[in-house]
Amino acid sequence: MSELIDITIGISPEMPIYKGDPGVEIRSFKAIATGSSANVSQVSFGVHSGTHVDAPNHFIDGARRVDALDPEKLIGRCRVIEVPDDVVAIGPEHVGDLGGVKRVLFKSRNSQFWDTPEDGFRSDFSYLVPEAAKLLVEKGVVLVGIDYLSIEKSGSPGHPVHVELLSHEVVILEGVDLRKVDAGEYDIICLPLKYTGGNGDGSPARTFLRTLD
Repeated sequence: MSELIDITIGISPEMPIYKGDPGVEIRSFKAIATGSSANVSQVSFGVHSGTHVDAPNHFIDGARRVDALDPEKLIGRCRVIEVPDDVVAIGPEHVGDLGGVKRVLFKSRNSQFWDTPEDGFRSDFSYLVPEAAKLLVEKGVVLVGIDYLSIEKSGSPGHPVHVELLSHEVVILEGVDLRKVDAGEYDIICLPLKYTGGNGDGSPARTFLRTLD
């Protein structure tokens, strides 16, 4: 029987946030305990908090917004590729033969960072190099994810990895929790919020992997 694995990092004020992004605020707006007829919470956070997708408009102004992403790219067969802990720059040699798989998640040493959120944002995370991004585009990948808050080296001038993927409308999925996931084949179910307004550049996404029968 297949198993559903939640690979979503829960949104909380204690979670690491990419440097310069809005923080997370969660509060009780109404409470039965204080006389209200119902409990109602209020949340405020940047759309690139925790497990989230990047839409093309994140780095390409006027491009496709998150509410217009193709849902077919967000659900389907997916491969988890595990790279050794001594790998910081994930290159083409780590992609391998995808055998027609169109969705890829990279599990790296980053996964260990989720064990210590009190450390805050880590800028020393493993990342894709531009050559790997180009190879994934050439192989027809429609979704690529990684186990930390950015798929690209921190502070990379011009953001070439993001631009390469997003200009070809590859959905980027960042901040997935792969600590309990082995390398191999799965189905992925990625469900970003559908909203309008703002820049439409991304969205938190409740994301699951489903083991194959």
